[in-house]
Amino acid sequence: MENSGAMEQIREFVGSARIFTKAVHTVLEEKLLAEVLGSQITLSQMQLLELVAFTDARTISEIAAYLNISNAAASKAVDKLVRRELLTRTGGAVDRRAIEVSLTELGASQLQAFDNARTERLKNLFHDFCPEEMRAAADILDRISATVVSLTAKPEQLCLQCGIHFRERCLVRQLLRCNCSYQQQKTRRQRLAVAPPTIKEES
Repeated sequence: MENSGAMEQIREFVGSARIFTKAVHTVLEEKLLAEVLGSQITLSQMQLLELVAFTDARTISEIAAYLNISNAAASKAVDKLVRRELLTRTGGAVDRRAIEVSLTELGASQLQAFDNARTERLKNLFHDFCPEEMRAAADILDRISATVVSLTAKPEQLCLQCGIHFRERCLVRQLLRCNCSYQQQKTRRQRLAVAPPTIKEES
């Protein structure tokens, strides 16, 4: 009976977590975005603007690694925002073949408008919860997320997109002691940036 009761509690917790995720996605972000910017931009497009603004992801390959999509899909998503003048593409500073992405003034202003509205909404939503309660809840969610990720044979191939979820630290690296796919891309880019140029020998 005790095991049955524990399993029931686990199912209830998972159900609550899924409902919370759905509420955050649909009400806090999707509907709020429509209130602020109407149909000008989709939530997935806004998340791409957040990715460029709040993380070190600048190249197509880094964006693809962060979003767990192919380079082709990342390039297509970026192209749509470039055409709408929300992003701009330029040659890479280290390797001219590496295209780098950055926000335009319009992209930055739309992101700022949404972020300001979301901040105010969050203040109102969590007004009755003290910092200690929020910290404890966040710690539990992090531990459970890390446990779920550890079930895969290669957690380093995943990216939980911590940087666009109000997090500065990578959860995979923090709790599982390994770099996620995006952190691996970032490390490779940093190594290329400091590597001495290759000098071709004259024949």
